[in-house]
Parts: sequence; C-alpha cells; structure tokens
Amino acid sequence: MHAAVRLLTIVTLLLGLMAPSVFAANVGFEEVKIPNGAEAPLTAGIWYPTNAPATPHVLGNFTQTVAADAPIAGNRLPLVVMSHGGGSWYGGHDDTALALAHAGFVVAALSHAGDTFDDQSRVLQLWRRPAQLHGLVDYMLDKWHGHAQLDAARVGAFGFSNGGFTVLVALGGVPDLSTIAPFCEAHPDQDLCEALEHAGVDLHIGANVPADAWVHDPRIRAAVIVAPAFGFAFSGARLSGVRAPVQLWSAADDRHQPHPYYDEAVRDNLPHAPDFHVVANAGHYDFLPPCDARLSRPRPEICSSLPSFDREAFHEQFNADVVRFFEATLR
Repeated sequence: MHAAVRLLTIVTLLLGLMAPSVFAANVGFEEVKIPNGAEAPLTAGIWYPTNAPATPHVLGNFTQTVAADAPIAGNRLPLVVMSHGGGSWYGGHDDTALALAHAGFVVAALSHAGDTFDDQSRVLQLWRRPAQLHGLVDYMLDKWHGHAQLDAARVGAFGFSNGGFTVLVALGGVPDLSTIAPFCEAHPDQDLCEALEHAGVDLHIGANVPADAWVHDPRIRAAVIVAPAFGFAFSGARLSGVRAPVQLWSAADDRHQPHPYYDEAVRDNLPHAPDFHVVANAGHYDFLPPCDARLSRPRPEICSSLPSFDREAFHEQFNADVVRFFEATLR
C-alpha cells in the first residue's frame, strides 16, 4: 500500500514537471516603449497568458483576439523574444506569438530601429540588431511590470531572415560582413543584393566592424531560426560559440535567399546539428502569417504563394512545431 502511494506521488510529480507552466483562457497584449540610450525608445509588443476576456483588436494589417493590457496569469513563465525580418516590425509574426502565448509563454517582439517598414536608414548596420535584442531581454527580465512572473532561466529567441541573423549573433555567432560585397559582386542578380543596391547601401562595411560590436546573450537557452539572412557570413569558426539548441527552417522555393548560401550554410556550420526543417513549395515570405486583403493589395510580393502551397495550413503546423520545440528545450 505504501509503495503504491509512493508510486502515485512520483507519477504526479512527473506529470507536474511535464505540464505547461500555466493554464490560461486567453492571451493578453500590450505595446511598450523601451529606453535605448541616446536614441529614441524602441517599440515592442508583448503577448502573455491571461484569464481576462479577449476581444478583436486591430494590429497593423491584422486583427488579433486578445485582452489588451490585461493581468498576467501564472508564475515562472518562460520568455521568448522575437526579431523580425528586414523592413518589418514587431507584429510581423503575430500568429506565432499568439500560439506561444496560448501555450503559456510570454512573447516580446521588438521593432528594430533603422530596419523597419518605415525606416530603412540603417539596414546594414547589422550589429545594432543583437544589441537591441539584448536590451529587450534586459527590459523584460528587470523592468517590465510582469518581470517577477518570468523565469529568467527559461529564455528563448525566434528570428526570421534578418532576425535569424540577429538571433545567431545573440547565441554566440560572429559574422564576417566583409563577405557581403564580394558575394553580391558574384551574385548581383540575387534579390538580397538587388534590394541592397536599390537602397543605395554601401556594401564595403565589413572591414570597419570591430569584433566586439557583436553582442551575445548567454541568457538565451534555445532558438528558432527561420530563413536566416547573410548565412554565408558565418563560417564554422564563426559559429563555434553557438551552444544552445537550434530549430532551423528553410523554404524549398526561397527565391529571395536562394540555396545554398543561407540556410544550408548555417546548418552545415553550426557546431551541433540543428532540428532542420525544409518546407516543400514554400517561398521566403511564406514564413510570414497569411495575409488578408488589407495587406495583399499593397504588398503582393510578401503575400503571394505558389498555387500548390497552403500558407494557412502550413502556419498551423509551423506554429505547433515552434511551440513543441520551446516546450522541450525551455523546461
């Protein structure tokens, strides 16, 4: 009898360890301003579990069902910080943020000043992005009004395109930006290089970037990296400092960052093999949420998919896989 009781106790404890950190009915949301030294404050969006009633709210070109500025439900909550792609903003992956928040995570996404839809003035000052992401983690763990309900030992990061580059640096990568100019000289017709030329960006910047410009954040314990930009800038030696587990995503029909210079370069040079996913028939922008008419008309280049690709169905699976990865690695 005593043995049976002990066994039941052990099973109960194990189930408790395996269970989500919080059971909440809805997702709360708020926008915050984060101090950024002498520059203007950074803007971030934060999604989190709540038991408050949720209603539809417009967020950019999307509508999300959230409880605005509601109380946070739960304690010792894991945190995932998000870094968007070039020319985007903090709401660029709102469906993934919502999925993580429904699963019990707090998600904080940053608008990277100088590389947003309304400000591309510092698009190739790539070292600014990891420093900004580091500041977001600082803010969330130390100054956010809900910081006492976070578990500082369970911090993850999600990054797409330029955001994937950003997260690789945060994990310990040290890119060589001097590779950008010769790469684009050899591949002038690639979308990335054409976009940089169209923006009038000087590609010869790598030699003037000191090694200590790249800010790492050892508090980040796991990362989802999606179609990372400038993958060719990371050799094996320059990714040797990455120790955290990585889930890496690649679009099989990525014409913006064509194979094998981006995702494959990262996959092959990480010191530990990532959880690697190749999505058949997907293009680069299929990792962005499905568009509605408000975005499809002005931005068809990021909203169009191949006729054989169901972006909505893919995102249901993608978000579920991202949630499972962080649940497994941020225990």
